Amino acid sequence: MFDCIIVGAGPAGGTAAYHLAKRGHSVLLLDKDPLPRYKPCSGAVSPSVAQWFDFDFSPAIDLKVSRIRYTWKLGDAIDARLNTSEPIWMVKRDVFDHFLVQQAQQQGATLKDNTPVTGITFQGDGWQVMTPQGAFDGRYLIAADGAKGPMAGWLGFKDHKPRLTSLLEISAKADGNSDAPIQFEFGLVKNGCLWSFPKRQGYSIGVGSFLGNNLKDFQSPLADYAAELGLSLKQGTEYQHPLQLWDGNRPLHTQQALLAGEAAAMVDPLTAEGIRPAMYGGVKAAEAIDAALQGDAKALAAYTEAIQQQWGADMQWAQRIAGLFYRMPGLGFRVGIKRPTATDRLGQLLAGDIHYADIANRVIKRLSGSLIPGRG
Repeated sequence: MFDCIIVGAGPAGGTAAYHLAKRGHSVLLLDKDPLPRYKPCSGAVSPSVAQWFDFDFSPAIDLKVSRIRYTWKLGDAIDARLNTSEPIWMVKRDVFDHFLVQQAQQQGATLKDNTPVTGITFQGDGWQVMTPQGAFDGRYLIAADGAKGPMAGWLGFKDHKPRLTSLLEISAKADGNSDAPIQFEFGLVKNGCLWSFPKRQGYSIGVGSFLGNNLKDFQSPLADYAAELGLSLKQGTEYQHPLQLWDGNRPLHTQQALLAGEAAAMVDPLTAEGIRPAMYGGVKAAEAIDAALQGDAKALAAYTEAIQQQWGADMQWAQRIAGLFYRMPGLGFRVGIKRPTATDRLGQLLAGDIHYADIANRVIKRLSGSLIPGRG
């Protein structure tokens, strides 16, 4: 019997596997796909994640970016530089996720990829996880199988309503993106935005709405935005995928099991940042399982409490800002994004130097105050 079985080898699962194995626990990491595997994702990672590890992520970083560009309906461009101690990492998820899993394997974690989980059952003093390759037993279970995974439902957790997004992956032959910016476009999409994140040889161009109904037409805004960037839909491959945006604090633990990453809806409702929150959840999940294995009967409940207090509480502010900004993006662009301090605050948020709670009252007051005649 393993001390812990982790389902899902993404950032949350790989992080939890690394830290549990490093503490000397026996860990089985399962993933339905053979690794390395493609994952639709824009691939921006805050360099602040390095604080949770004792190895160098350089081999898994595709590009470092310190420039950012905002546009409103493809015009009114704002070019700025992120004032962060280190540029934002751009990663390819097949490389990044596999690299993290390899670090866990070096610590002693067992990987079984190309191994879908077909069912789970609690029996005796632990979980039995069924797969086409046989059944595996573990005392504890971490569900980190993403937005589309079945584990949360099997464990009895309430479903989250996913936000559908579309991602256009374009490969470029030339190595010409060394100083390309992260780009955001507001105004073409109701209740959402478009974005373009550069890779060393290519682009990840995405579109989504973050309030109200999901978009019905992804291709038209993608085509318009790609054309503005000198690209076309024909040059790439389009993928539609769900995001589990945080939508309120919920229990994340049950009998000897935890949710982590997108399975726990740990995606920022304002920026859709998901990799750093997933890795943070993986760190906290490993701490909780380690404590439980050492006899702390309240360790899993403490995991839910820690995520809610240390992350969810700040996401309440992110959600309030998102509710105002995406309903009135023109106003948000004018009184928010165009302010000289906007990019500095974004960089500080990504670096973890400040929290939404530190700026939310000012931002909300500015957006709300601009609706009052004479105060815009």
